[in-house]
Amino acid sequence: MTGPGPEVACKAPGSDAAEASIAGDAAPNPPMCDDCVTDRPTPRGQASTGEIIKLNDIDVYISKPNEYPHVPSKLLLLLTGGTGLKSTNNQIQADKFASEGFLVVMPDLFEGDPAPNSKTEEDQDIPLIEKIKMRVADTAKSFLLDMWLARHTDEKVLPILHKVLDGCKEKFADAYAQGVYGVGYCFGGRYILLLASEKELPASWEQKPQDEEAGRTTKRGPFIKAGALAHATMVTPDDFSGLKAPLSLVCVENDILFPDEIREIGEENMSRNNLEHEVQVYPGVPHGFGVVGEYEDPNIKATQATAFEQMLKWVKEH
Repeated sequence: MTGPGPEVACKAPGSDAAEASIAGDAAPNPPMCDDCVTDRPTPRGQASTGEIIKLNDIDVYISKPNEYPHVPSKLLLLLTGGTGLKSTNNQIQADKFASEGFLVVMPDLFEGDPAPNSKTEEDQDIPLIEKIKMRVADTAKSFLLDMWLARHTDEKVLPILHKVLDGCKEKFADAYAQGVYGVGYCFGGRYILLLASEKELPASWEQKPQDEEAGRTTKRGPFIKAGALAHATMVTPDDFSGLKAPLSLVCVENDILFPDEIREIGEENMSRNNLEHEVQVYPGVPHGFGVVGEYEDPNIKATQATAFEQMLKWVKEH
């Protein structure tokens, strides 16, 4: 889906401060923006219905179809943005996939440490003077976000995902046997690419000294049968190498967090390697639009529903 549309207004914490800096001191593109780390207001009348449990020592949100386990279900791994496991919107997003027949497992990617700006916009009824003070603090917030990202690297996140998959294989063996699928948003979107790859995970990342000494690595991926990702962040060209699982990409037009040049490199790579894929670019919506949340603009609401159907159809048909 392409077409003309307004430039997406999506700024990272500290971007206004950067714009006010001395000319010539151009700031680099932000790795994440407010839509990655701040929930929209939860739609009126909606609430989550699943539960948080421990799975292989990792907190996970579980949402099950009403018919499960009497009717077989595929296992769906849902990877969140920076708002993390306890975000009501993320939980409702998981419930939506569960209502379509998936056993959804949404892991705590951040081990109880969501992004530093995580809060709902409902909490932001703040007097003007306080907003001015907050703007002055934008640079500090950006620094906190950078520090947070430094705590949640591939070396930390990928072992969490593999522990969760191992736990699913044991606790939800029936759904696991039906196939493991993945959907990811913002921060979590990039990890769908990594799980769809045949790249190996260094044994040292799983903290197994005996394997590290032996120079062993874990089994080669892909670790999902198919994946779908929406408005991913921090994706690099190298993340498109070694892909083996079919992928569906929901992208935002003029998205500074997933630039056109990165997306085009990814498309070329997937086509060159004959990987089954689809890419839809949605104009006139903000980064983060695909996650459950209230918007006044009816176009954003409608496009959010369309993006969900794109991702749902992909994982259902593979």
